[in-house]
Formats: sequence, structure tokens, C-alpha cells
Amino acid sequence: MIPDFARRKAKYEPVAAELRAVFGSPDWRPFSETATDELIDCILSQSTNDTNRDRAFAGLKAAFPSWEAVMNAPTEQVIAAIKPAGLANQKAPRIQNVLRTIYAQRGTLDIDFLKEMPLEDARAWLMRLDGVGPKTAAIVLCFAFNLPAFPVDTHIHRVGQRIGFLPEGISAEKAHPVMEAIVPPQDYFAFHLNLIRLGREICTARRPACERCPLQAHCDYYQGVMRRAE
Repeated sequence: MIPDFARRKAKYEPVAAELRAVFGSPDWRPFSETATDELIDCILSQSTNDTNRDRAFAGLKAAFPSWEAVMNAPTEQVIAAIKPAGLANQKAPRIQNVLRTIYAQRGTLDIDFLKEMPLEDARAWLMRLDGVGPKTAAIVLCFAFNLPAFPVDTHIHRVGQRIGFLPEGISAEKAHPVMEAIVPPQDYFAFHLNLIRLGREICTARRPACERCPLQAHCDYYQGVMRRAE
């Protein structure tokens, strides 16, 4: 039960319209060549920025010819390849364990079978992998397969609370079903990307640029700041 849910949900249409006017409406496209690529990319992204994640992913691809090779490599070699992502000593064995679990269950490292499963079954399957939480599972389902899962990363967690979609203090894990209840499923991909752009370019963590935000009329944080200034 989310307090004041009707008011929060009513924000979606005007906020989405404003963001479309500023950022456009991105069409779905896979960000990685395969769903397994997307999964490993997400694990690398944990506790780092996009630039370091991309460097580490490129390092893996350069060092190993396949995910099977990563799975079977000495862990020290995987650690060396993903150093730019940070926490390499944790992420390397995590990646190898995930790959080994997939292979043990499926006899292959192809996870395209997930797109044929009921959504919640696919989400649960992914989250049984060690180190895969709601965000990583939702990213794989949404970005690799265009399935209706809404990822909540640090930007959306922050911006969602400021705008008022999410109650203040809610955990990122609990925020996923709230955002999925607020946003129409067919809009998950585009709205997710537009909220991230808002968080990166305007609604930044340390000092949100409220003075140039298109959502002033709809944002709880901005309205509170304005009231305090009166």
C-alpha cells in the first residue's frame, strides 16, 4: 500500500508529456548484442559509472573470445580484464558463478528463453542468480527483450522521490513495483530513459537545477522549495 497513490499516479501523464517535449520519445532497441551481454554488463555496472562499466565490458570482450571462455578462465584473468569497473575482486567471481549457474541449468549460456516465459517467472529466474537483484533483472527484461519491467536505478530512485512518484525514503527494491504500477507498460522503456536523462542533466544528486527543469509545476521537491522561499 502506497500512501497517496492516486495523486502519484496522476503525475505520470503530464510529466511524461513534458519529458517527451524536451527529450523526445526513444523507441526500443537492444543496447547489447545478446541478452547475456546485457546481464554481464549490468553486473559490471554495480557501484560504478557508465564509463568505467563500458571500459570493463570492452576489456572482457577483448580478453576472451566468448562467455564460455570467461566462465572457464582463471578468476585472476577475469579480475584483470574488469579492473576499470571497480570491485573487480567481487565482480569477477560473481560473473563466473552466474555463467556457471546458467550453463548448469540450461546447457548453454543463451538466455533468450526468458522472453518466452511469463514475465514474473522470468524475473524470478534471473533473481535467483547470485548478485542479480530487481534492477538488474528489470534491465535485462526491458532492454534485451522489450518486456514490461521498469528498472529503478540510482537516478530514477532519486528523481522519482523528488517528483513525488515514490514516497520519500522508499528503498530502490520496493520502488520497482510502484513505478510499474504508475507507468503504462508500453511506456516503460521510453519513460525510463527520459527520467534517467532528467536525472543526469537537470535533477542531479548534489544540486538539482530546478530553475531550468520542465517539471516545476509537477514536482513535489520544487513546490516544497518554492513554499519555503515564500
